[in-house]
Amino acid sequence: MLNGNKVLSQDQRGELLRTLKDRFEKKMHRHDSLEWAKVQAKLETDVEKMWSLNEMERTGGEPDVVGYDEKTDEYIFYDCSLESPEGRRSVCYDRKALESRKKNKPENNAIDMASTMGIDLLTEEQYRELQKLEHVDLKTSSWVQTPANIRKLGGAIFCDRRYDTVFVYHNGAQSYYSARGFRCSLRV
Repeated sequence: MLNGNKVLSQDQRGELLRTLKDRFEKKMHRHDSLEWAKVQAKLETDVEKMWSLNEMERTGGEPDVVGYDEKTDEYIFYDCSLESPEGRRSVCYDRKALESRKKNKPENNAIDMASTMGIDLLTEEQYRELQKLEHVDLKTSSWVQTPANIRKLGGAIFCDRRYDTVFVYHNGAQSYYSARGFRCSLRV
């Protein structure tokens, strides 16, 4: 179990690093110019980011490295699970949407869950980048960061892949479905 400081035990860190390394090595097309040893060295210096990655893993996101930002010296992780992470489904978009529901409220919302986990919802652009690496959300859909002008009017956007095409849709932010979750990114 995690303590209140968002720090994993040594055993949990070791298990997470083994899982991430295994995924990294099996899916080299996501990061063919990067070296695991450098990624691991960076991870081992940031215990809170390790905790966040563990939360991504625990909720079914299957996080993996998808890039490196030379300007900031950060590795970029995305949720790469085939379908929207199972442990993050059946949520509306944000707290305002959750509070607006009169009945049949979901247990949580995507924005608060991501914030608690220390991660960010993918933008539409990042979602499209992920779809170039892997065809995901073939049966599910994922909330993505919604522009303020859309959210102000009560809406939110989500994406999926159908008919070999990435679609961006809108819905009321208060809506939730068992097949809709959210995908995130983390910089380490």
